[in-house]
Amino acid sequence: FITGWLYILHIAFARYGGIREFFATSYGWKIFFGGMLGTTMWANVWFVIWPGQQVVMASADQVATGGQAIPDAAARGARAGLASRTNTLLSIPMLFFMGAAAHLPMANPAPGGVKWGALILLAIVILAAEVNALAGPAAPASGAKKILGTLKGTFWAGFILTAILYFVLAGLFGG
Repeated sequence: FITGWLYILHIAFARYGGIREFFATSYGWKIFFGGMLGTTMWANVWFVIWPGQQVVMASADQVATGGQAIPDAAARGARAGLASRTNTLLSIPMLFFMGAAAHLPMANPAPGGVKWGALILLAIVILAAEVNALAGPAAPASGAKKILGTLKGTFWAGFILTAILYFVLAGLFGG
């Protein structure tokens, strides 16, 4: 996490001469998109998944020694599992944008509103993924299928999200 953001700052200043110049390029935007998705994944691990797993492990230890299970353990484990699936979903567009920054040409963004449109798009995607991971049902209700309920669904959702983000970003930037 830290080295990734240090790398982005290094590139912004060493190669482009500053943040403004960095964000005047499609390279800067694609790296930024990937970095924000990666940052969201990092936050999921450290603030949702790992604390949930600690509760589950503590509960298992208590039960193994003859104690009672922690009542919140199942719910915390399910929430951690959904956040982990959300990370798998977000890892596909993150990897795509990180690789695409240097290897997939796209027009440089136009000034003003287009950049705000790209930021709003990214914020909506991250917000929707996080609301689902943090507040959505950890298990499908009454047999209903949920896209993150299977690995296949999670991967497909990741690829579809990547395509949507790329084509909308390419459309915004005129590429």
